[in-house]
Amino acid sequence: MSRRAFFFRIASVLVVLAISVGAHPTAAGAQDVSEPSNAAERALVAKYPDEWSKLTPEQRQRVLANYRQWQQMPPVERHLAEQNYQQFRALPPEERQQVLAGLRQWRKLPEARRNQLREAYAHYKLLPPHQREQIMQHYQRFQSLPPDQQRRVLNNYNKWQRLTPQQRENLRRRWGQPKRRRNQRYPALSKPS
Repeated sequence: MSRRAFFFRIASVLVVLAISVGAHPTAAGAQDVSEPSNAAERALVAKYPDEWSKLTPEQRQRVLANYRQWQQMPPVERHLAEQNYQQFRALPPEERQQVLAGLRQWRKLPEARRNQLREAYAHYKLLPPHQREQIMQHYQRFQSLPPDQQRRVLNNYNKWQRLTPQQRENLRRRWGQPKRRRNQRYPALSKPS
């Protein structure tokens, strides 16, 4: 197995872990070492000695941190992660790249925003199926817009988010629309001010 394939396999498992259990890069053990510290870690290194010797200290550290995280997972979570890994590997290369790009984007978000998005997703999962379907249809409709229209929609949304509640209410009255309650009921669904 080449160094790249070995590292990709480990990285793929990490992607699956992050997606399936909401992993955080800092959540995997606090140890800052690039050498194995127990029998299980030494066995992992012994299984791939050539690949291990080619990794940089930073890569070794990352592999061990993620291996420690894997070892701490309950068997049910490991099984789910393995299933997700198989699904990930079955994706066409361009879709895998999209997944990885999304993961990189996720990791760049501040922790507060990640928590807010997790909360919003938890609320989304609690919605009745017809409401979830409506949300997905709106999202797909947005995705089908040309880029310049998407920018306009996002700009308008951002302007709306900057309005005070009173300004929003005044605009609703002027437009003759009823007051929306979604963001009052699920504040995590709205973008932070």
